[in-house]
Amino acid sequence: MAEDAWTMPKGELMRGKKGLVMGVANSNSIAWGIASQLAAQGAEMAFTYLGESLERRVRPLAESIGVKTLIPADVTDDASMDAAFAEIEKTFGTIDFVVHSVAFADKNELKGSFVENTTREGFLLAMNISAFSFVDVARRAAKLMPNGGSMITMTYLGSERVIPNYNTMGVAKAALEAATRYIARDLGPKGIRVNAISAGAMRTLSLAGISGGRSMISSGRALSAMKEDTSMEGVAGCALWLASDLGFSTTGEVIHVDAGFHMMGMSADEAEG
Repeated sequence: MAEDAWTMPKGELMRGKKGLVMGVANSNSIAWGIASQLAAQGAEMAFTYLGESLERRVRPLAESIGVKTLIPADVTDDASMDAAFAEIEKTFGTIDFVVHSVAFADKNELKGSFVENTTREGFLLAMNISAFSFVDVARRAAKLMPNGGSMITMTYLGSERVIPNYNTMGVAKAALEAATRYIARDLGPKGIRVNAISAGAMRTLSLAGISGGRSMISSGRALSAMKEDTSMEGVAGCALWLASDLGFSTTGEVIHVDAGFHMMGMSADEAEG
């Protein structure tokens, strides 16, 4: 496999299951870590991409784990999404899982004051791409899940607590988490489970777009319960659990995979000080 950061244990948990992974950008992206783990467990997948430059980065990764179907998809364009899901249906017929790792906010709004730097245009764009896209994907994917399935999206603690410079993205992620619960309610009777993974700060393209993003990693490590970085293996393992039959009866959850950072009130040094 190309540029693996860790070795995926081989297995059969996803043997015979087919699905869609959205958001693979490079070998450091969370969607890639999840896809690699699902492939190691026997899953068959399609990837979506936006634009030729991204396709050039994603195609070698896809081929390295046996993914043959790459589909262009712009989550802000209905015609593009219509075409993408028509291709998925043509390729697989039915699917068993979806991994949605799609988010965007204008870089100029991911710094300083949320009140002063947030524009109407930027706010609506972030909400459209980062939150509504999951609603739209869920509606389309559910039609291809006659036997039930699993939908997973990615979020971050900035949805629950104020994180410096996360700003508009934090509000969009809060909407995404609320949407996850409502989607879970609607699709539950069809046997479709819908959950979100709240991963700790990791070295991804998304983090690079946030002012002071790198310090979020060191702070997360120092303040976490386990005093360690969030691992890709942990995030991918959680996704594997949720996507596989091991995840039966779990839906509407926001599951934190951040070495315990989310539960801490203050560090020991702060308490002693």
